[in-house]
Amino acid sequence: MGVDRAPSLDVLRTFLAVYRTGSFTAAARQLSVTQPTVTNHIAQLERTLQTELFIRSTGGAQPTAPAHEMAGAVGEQLDHLERFFAEDVVGDTEARILHLGGPLEFTTELLLPALAGRADSLPRVEFTFDVAEELIDRLVAGRLDLIISTVRPRADGVTAWPLMDEEFVLVAAPTMAVRVVGSGSERFRHIPVVAYDRKLPIIRRYWTTVYGVQAELGTATLLPNLSAVRSAVLSGFGISVLPSYLVTDELERGELIDLEQPEVAPLNTLFLAAMTGALSRRRSLRTAVDVIRKAVRDKVRDQDHA
Repeated sequence: MGVDRAPSLDVLRTFLAVYRTGSFTAAARQLSVTQPTVTNHIAQLERTLQTELFIRSTGGAQPTAPAHEMAGAVGEQLDHLERFFAEDVVGDTEARILHLGGPLEFTTELLLPALAGRADSLPRVEFTFDVAEELIDRLVAGRLDLIISTVRPRADGVTAWPLMDEEFVLVAAPTMAVRVVGSGSERFRHIPVVAYDRKLPIIRRYWTTVYGVQAELGTATLLPNLSAVRSAVLSGFGISVLPSYLVTDELERGELIDLEQPEVAPLNTLFLAAMTGALSRRRSLRTAVDVIRKAVRDKVRDQDHA
């Protein structure tokens, strides 16, 4: 599929619009151009590549194998260019999708409820869930507009705001809690542990903060995320350390027991971050930052006063 000269961005935009909508008519509507313009762009591209990209029919435009290959090669890169250069709004219509990344549990358990009733203040949002390191890399690479990170991003060109402090709680189901006898960290030496990472990062941080020693714990049940860890702890698989917002209801109902109540609970600050350059260019991104920060602040305040 080699060519002497790459197609123009307008032609590539038209190709992706047809590919994603499955229709020349829909692509023309999406791009605010005439259908003959779409037809001409696709014909030009097919001549350049010397291959058929779409099978036309009354039901639409079916991509061929070369079209699938081309969409995979250029789609994400063209999206990045569009997101970098496009205006915030076209007329009164929001032109952008907000690509927001964050931890699965925080997003589903706290952020989404916090944003309830504020949807009109945000553009269409597409969420990505991952660990902090991956989210920061995607932000810097331009694949995400905003991230919520469990560590402060240190990359050049990133602006970050403290969003909230998450408090950690050492919990177990009642059936497991009765097996914990004595005091101090030694009472947990032979108690099974549930974790999302074999290195037990949250648990080890809790141990050094509260007990001042390294964690020496029993065999861990490993699960892919904190929501799964919570389910396993509720089912009596073992103890774990979880953010308080993830277990508030279970503690109130007695389904989980707080095994330790230190005077100062271990905390971790969550950060909201965006690329500094994007903030200066994009009004909608600055608005989204303000909406999210206020929503989370109000949600935390309401929980504290409950």
